Amino acid sequence: MIIGIDLGTTNSLAAIWRDGQPLLIPNALGQVLTPSAVGLDEDGHILVGQAAQDRLVTHPLQTAAHFKRYMGSDHQQRLGHRLFRAEELSAFVLKSLKADAEAWLGEPVREAVITVPAYFNDIQRKATRIAGELAGLNVERLVNEPTAAAMAYGLHQHSESRFLVFDLGGGTFDVSILDLFEGVMEVRASAGDNLLGGEDFTEVVFHHLCAQLALPAAGSDPVLKAQLQRLAESGKRRLSEQGEVDVDFSWNGQDRCVTLTQRWLEEGCAPLLARLRQPVERALRDARLPAHGLDQIVLVGGATRMPLVRKLVTRMFGRFPVCRINPDEAVALGAAVQAGLKARDAALEEMVLTDVAPYSMGIEISNRMAGGRRERGVFLPIIERNTLVPVSRCEQVQTITDLQEQVDLRIYQGEARKVTDNVCLGELNIPVPPLPAGQVSLEVRFSYTVDGILEAECLVLNTGEIQRLVIEKCPGSLSPDEVAARLAALDDIKMHPRDRMENTALRARANRLYEQTRGDLRQLIGQQIGVFECELETQDPERIREARLALGKLLDDIEGSVW
Repeated sequence: MIIGIDLGTTNSLAAIWRDGQPLLIPNALGQVLTPSAVGLDEDGHILVGQAAQDRLVTHPLQTAAHFKRYMGSDHQQRLGHRLFRAEELSAFVLKSLKADAEAWLGEPVREAVITVPAYFNDIQRKATRIAGELAGLNVERLVNEPTAAAMAYGLHQHSESRFLVFDLGGGTFDVSILDLFEGVMEVRASAGDNLLGGEDFTEVVFHHLCAQLALPAAGSDPVLKAQLQRLAESGKRRLSEQGEVDVDFSWNGQDRCVTLTQRWLEEGCAPLLARLRQPVERALRDARLPAHGLDQIVLVGGATRMPLVRKLVTRMFGRFPVCRINPDEAVALGAAVQAGLKARDAALEEMVLTDVAPYSMGIEISNRMAGGRRERGVFLPIIERNTLVPVSRCEQVQTITDLQEQVDLRIYQGEARKVTDNVCLGELNIPVPPLPAGQVSLEVRFSYTVDGILEAECLVLNTGEIQRLVIEKCPGSLSPDEVAARLAALDDIKMHPRDRMENTALRARANRLYEQTRGDLRQLIGQQIGVFECELETQDPERIREARLALGKLLDDIEGSVW
């Protein structure tokens, strides 16, 4: 069984292709969105999803979120007494989605198609594969998020069209331009910003609240910071439906209120809105298209719900964007389409998907300058960004010193002219005959697959000798031995049983609201928590269900509707 997974910064989803259509898979709480949050409870058990999300406010030092931004880096986050890499935290989320899918489908799930930001580099893509492996999944393919969303939109569209997918999620921003014709979906160009998302808009609101409330300690007090960040997120979301909202805050016995307006949000987020323009303009340039050459503009990602983002897109293209599919769900639905393609479903036999290389890949060279000087550390692209994949390209280079016996061929990924500003992927050390400078020629060939695997091949034309390197181990990624060690370590960590997830999530939510309220309301929540915990001790499913419904209704009434 192959499922599609949208592993998001804020929320994650799983979906499956069934009976000729993509279907979202509900989690143990009956919801399709699982917060990408991981935490520890008092007993040291791992909590994933809503239960961990609610403990972000009450136990910020034992909870982690937004770790997708650190994929492929050496950054580690502490939970309790242990340090976790982003791959490991993501693996907990993937394992939770896998368990939910198995419970819903009634059969084991071993394979998955996972989506990644279009602008994820080679290291970040490998880290995502490793997260899947740590979760017990065979990752059949990684699909770019805007491409997946386009598949969800283009599934039932039989006419030719050209459209741009504007994908602004919680932590990343992607743009892709695609052509749909005769059952073929071809990616023309991709661009993006891996450090720009809805969380950055929330951060602007957070800093504004700190300034207005005169709370400089928010940076050093993790509980205060977590509460303000939640209020900032809530205020930002409510502004999507109202022109003006009040944010109420209680701290040290004092009640304060800050008013937020749409106009202030647009002014405060102006630098972020300017950053949204740049990848769009780059994608249009790379695709050699004017803005009016597009048939549709498709909005994807929860952050596109913000009116200021929709207004920006409308101004940029002179037309209203399309958002027929829930922006939180489009990527997961597209992943399910790709899962159906991998499973060779008859209903999808005629659909073909092509993609492009998100970054340029090349080697380090030295340029001869006037007066015989040499400029070292120059980047020579061999496969340029937005080249249709699979692809194979080659370039010829020569030795630069007399009697040189070895060429150190360093392989890089990026767009900068100097290699120091790009990402080093690997190195080949190639023996060459000791001849005068320029008399030894090497043909360097790069081959890049749709799965993001790069093979570098170097042919010494003087001798006919060939050396190859398949780029697998990169800075910030784990080796096979390290993956095995991490798997063994994760086996020792206990996760809450799936049939208790709805109870642990509800208790975490109730405790959060108890800590945030005061007076009679706080006492009422405390009494209902006590009733619920007493019913849990009876182990009677029907009594537990009734108590859970009663507590859930009380919390819904207190917290109000959410976006």
